[in-house]
Amino acid sequence: MRIVSLLPSATEIVCALGCEPQLVGRSHECDYPPSVGVLPVCTAPKFVPEGASLAVDRQVKTLVREGLSVYRVDAERLRELKPDLIVTQTQCAVCAVSEQEVRAAVRDWVGTRPAIVSLAPARLADVLKEVGRVADAVGVPAQGAFVTGWLAARLEAVARKAAAIREKPTVACIEWLDPLMAAGHWMPELVRMAGGVNLFGQPGQSSPWLHWRQLVEQDPDVICLVPCGFAIDRTKKELEVLTQRSEWAGLGAVRNRRVYIADGNAYFNRPGPRLMESLEILAEILHPAVFRFGHAGHGWERVCS
Repeated sequence: MRIVSLLPSATEIVCALGCEPQLVGRSHECDYPPSVGVLPVCTAPKFVPEGASLAVDRQVKTLVREGLSVYRVDAERLRELKPDLIVTQTQCAVCAVSEQEVRAAVRDWVGTRPAIVSLAPARLADVLKEVGRVADAVGVPAQGAFVTGWLAARLEAVARKAAAIREKPTVACIEWLDPLMAAGHWMPELVRMAGGVNLFGQPGQSSPWLHWRQLVEQDPDVICLVPCGFAIDRTKKELEVLTQRSEWAGLGAVRNRRVYIADGNAYFNRPGPRLMESLEILAEILHPAVFRFGHAGHGWERVCS
């Protein structure tokens, strides 16, 4: 089977299932495992994603407001690759190529068209189910059951240990810096399982915009910065968006040095196998005396100012 994955988390799922040799194409964002970097790229953004948070937000909103796609699918490249299966998503029009865009790219093909599997997980249980769906689509259902069971067991082991901890800090997970956005979908569940009390965002629901007055009023014990698509270094470059606000210095998490940056691009924003590492990162941040998985320094860092 020839597989094209247009979603980073789907690429990770395919590889976790042992089917990396069957991958023949990827999206511009698929970068893990590193070995997939040699695959032909089939998508590109229609905006400049390297700009500041506010600039990126404005560009994306302008495209969406005008009814335009945020991404470009290379239909000719797809045709050349002759995939039997294309994996994409229907969850978020601004996060990755959508099913509608993929179907538009292949609608004029003559002969057999590739099967299309669209993923749309909203909660942790959905992520595990999607692993099974991809496994079925690529013809390895037994391996899918094994990977799903292994991930579920690791998640449960952390959650069980965290549940025994009496003191549970309140947590604000920030998914976008300017304007502020809290983290939704599976993130509230991860916070709870890591031994925290999530303040913003509901399990299974879209990530909500957040007003500064809400952040000040709730005054979280811990603030975790996990901007969508941002690695740690990029988030550090944009910290002034937060630190220059008059409200920032008065927050309890800031005064107590409990503000952290985590790699949102590699972990928290990708609903795939590495949500396990995401839970471990949160557990280390919230309860460092109990959990030590070794993610400090590359998966997360403390904000020192």
